[in-house]
Formats: sequence, structure tokens, C-alpha cells
Amino acid sequence: MVEAQKLKEWNKKKKKLVEDLKTANDYLKIAQQVFNKFIRVRDAGLNCISCNKPCKKENAGHYYSQGGHSNVRFNEDNVHLQCEACNTYLSGNLLNYQVGIEKRIGAQRLMELQALAHETKKWSKDELKELIETYKKKIK
Repeated sequence: MVEAQKLKEWNKKKKKLVEDLKTANDYLKIAQQVFNKFIRVRDAGLNCISCNKPCKKENAGHYYSQGGHSNVRFNEDNVHLQCEACNTYLSGNLLNYQVGIEKRIGAQRLMELQALAHETKKWSKDELKELIETYKKKIK
């Protein structure tokens, strides 16, 4: 019984140590995975935002790239279901994406997104942890 309690305490301590060692970049990767999954769940049943065809392989396609536009990386208006062909092989198929995104969110929200896209954002560990929890809940 004592051994089981010690093992339980060690596992709890080990989990905390592992969490403490994670960097903001580690959390950024996790947050992106969870957010992308949310987008695929949210847009389930919709066609590709760019080519308007059913998606064989579903991607969460960013209108403004996640690397160059950190402020809108996790903005739901910026990310929509996109097929692998448009997202990967056509570099986002952005001209058609623009037509699709305007139909989905409207011209006003697209203009607001454009204004936000050109601001820079440095994500903190705490912000990313909160974002991960928020989108895990939204997925459920």
C-alpha cells in the first residue's frame, strides 16, 4: 500500500516537472494542433473554402499564414476547412480562398481580420495554456 502511494506521488511530481520544462514554443505547437482539430470539427460537412469541393484530406487552412501573422494565428475567422490540394499543393489557393472567406464571414469581418493581421503578437505560456483548454472544451 505504501509503495502504491509513493508511486502515485512520484507520477504526480514527474508530471509537474515535465510541464515545467515545456517552453512557450512547445505550447504553441500543442495549441496549433488543438485549434486545427477544432476547425476541422467546426467545419465538418462543409466543402473546401477555396475550391468548394468536398475534402478528401481535411486541413485547417489559414488565410493569413500562421508564421507571418501571429496575431490571427488562432483567430476563427482566419482559419477554415481546406482540402490538402489547395492548402499544400496550391499554397492556400489564396485568390479562391478570398472569395470563399468573404462569402462565409462577410466583407466587414474580413476587413476587421485584415486590420488585425498586421499587428504582431508574442504568445505567452499562460495564454497558450488557456487557449489549449478553451479549444479542448469547444471540441467536446
